[in-house]
Amino acid sequence: MILQDRNNIKSPRVAYGETLAALGAENENIVAVDADLSCSTQTQIFAKVFPDRFFNAGIAEQDAIGTAAGLSTCGKIPFVSTFAVFATGRAYDQIRTSVAYPKFNVKIVATHGGITVGEDGATHQSLEDIALMRGLPNMIVIVPADSVEVAEAIKFAAKHQGPVYIRISRSNVPTIFDEAKYKFNLNKANVIREGKDVTIASNGETLIEALKCADLLKERGIDAEVISVPVVKPLDGATIIESVRKTGKIAVVENHSIIGGLGSAICECVSENYPVPVLRIGVNDEFGQSGTPGDLMAHYGLLAEKFIDRVAGLAKRA
Repeated sequence: MILQDRNNIKSPRVAYGETLAALGAENENIVAVDADLSCSTQTQIFAKVFPDRFFNAGIAEQDAIGTAAGLSTCGKIPFVSTFAVFATGRAYDQIRTSVAYPKFNVKIVATHGGITVGEDGATHQSLEDIALMRGLPNMIVIVPADSVEVAEAIKFAAKHQGPVYIRISRSNVPTIFDEAKYKFNLNKANVIREGKDVTIASNGETLIEALKCADLLKERGIDAEVISVPVVKPLDGATIIESVRKTGKIAVVENHSIIGGLGSAICECVSENYPVPVLRIGVNDEFGQSGTPGDLMAHYGLLAEKFIDRVAGLAKRA
């Protein structure tokens, strides 16, 4: 399912825009709503093909969500996009009350998630969006790792009846998954590398770092199992538990606060079902700052060479 050569770098945002436009050609009920960021979110691709089905709400995220909710009541399938920090922060009440509570068929595809927004700094780096969205009843939460997974997640969302939150990175990322073999399954995490000494779970931009870490651990004689967990909610606890029964410990790597994200979801799962040591690797309860994406990933310890010692230490715990 995964590629051996992962040097093919692609934009997940472009994958979103292209997939949305292709789906729009198949289903006239699909519409797009944007908060004046279509060049960044790449909904501009859809807008150029279907200008009559594209709605720019302006810099008014609350209106964008409200408009999408209204469109959904008329049989439309709205995909509403803006930056993750604005979608989940500025429009949280509208998402909670006008989308999640009535279980309306709205798809929120938020780009520019995590620390890798880069130079825009702390105000634009959403490190709490997964926590906010996974706390809402009826909300599905997906964090794709590459362009292939983005495309398949968008296709799933278009068919699914109900609210979906999909978080996409700003950065271009290596292609991990084989397009010909990858299948998105809402209820299934994927073991993409088998191992016996420690489990590493990840999603989004940090999945490639989890794989790199497993390669480096192999050189130290540590056999790491890597699980791709694109769906944070509903979490596939069965796959997680099956893995930790074998390895006895798990590290979770994510481009998000360690509070409330994938790491928290996995802690909840294992503590209730099969308690084992859990190492959460993410941003440690602090805001981001301005810098290049690479420098920020290094500063916050999200690169494989930065967190390998922590995972190796976990693997050696009795």
